[in-house]
Amino acid sequence: MLWLITQGKQSLVNVREVTVKGKTIEGIVDSSSLDQWSKTLGKYESKERAMEIIIDLSGKLEEESNGISTLFHMPDK
Repeated sequence: MLWLITQGKQSLVNVREVTVKGKTIEGIVDSSSLDQWSKTLGKYESKERAMEIIIDLSGKLEEESNGISTLFHMPDK
């Protein structure tokens, strides 16, 4: 289970998938066979920065793979 605190520290979100769309990082929070619901987790100055954050997130998941849950704070910049 992956929990993320959004960039603006306004939300704590449980996500199923994290994806980069341009400069924005989005989290899929739920889906059905016909639709999916996502939330913007952070918006950064470049796509490259967004990709760096995804790599940091994957490292955190590898470090803390306790089988229960992981919490990641989206960086401000």
